[in-house]
Amino acid sequence: MSNALEIYLESIIDYAPSLIESLYETGIMMGFAMVAAILLGLPLGTLLFLTARGRPMENKFLYRTANIFVNIIRSFPFLLLVIAMQPVIRYFYGRATGDPIAASFPMMLIAIVLYARFVEQSLLDVPKGVIETAHSMGATMPQLVWKFLYVEARSSLLIGFTTAFVSFISYSTIMGVIGGGGIGDFAIRYGYQRYETAIMYTAIVIIIIFVVLMQWLGLQIARKLDKR
Repeated sequence: MSNALEIYLESIIDYAPSLIESLYETGIMMGFAMVAAILLGLPLGTLLFLTARGRPMENKFLYRTANIFVNIIRSFPFLLLVIAMQPVIRYFYGRATGDPIAASFPMMLIAIVLYARFVEQSLLDVPKGVIETAHSMGATMPQLVWKFLYVEARSSLLIGFTTAFVSFISYSTIMGVIGGGGIGDFAIRYGYQRYETAIMYTAIVIIIIFVVLMQWLGLQIARKLDKR
């Protein structure tokens, strides 16, 4: 038992630089994905809500266009989406493989549409009386969104973002296919392919701990924001 532990610790020390680098690469991809989700996914989800039938900005064309876009991207197998985006990434970024930033482009796209759906659902759960109250007070559309809808749905929006964050981590494990690196790629290359089972499970445990901590943190903050 002691000998096995020593071998394991030696392996961890040997692979520590690669493990740290993989965590850094995952951080880059997750950072871009989270920023895209907030800056573009939140407005897109809000647009879906506002332009739906019976809503303040009802617009069939805008709603159907946005809805089709979200449905197509969400239903696209992510690995095929990554491959299909290679020419576009190469055109705009200059390279499409071997770089966590290049790998972030598909992550950002899926983050936008995934969180947009969570946002739409969160706003749909807002009581209709909130919108009626805003209208009776003469609120403008920006005021309706920021001072009424987002305030009322803030807890649900955060829970949705936390749930989406967990999905982002799952998607990031695929990015090793195009050389994006990350903790998932580390588990496959240094653990599975080299028959270093202990290293593979160590990476998996790190991912699980990270996910559990983020879910716990998101839930705690959401509970504090929920004033109902």
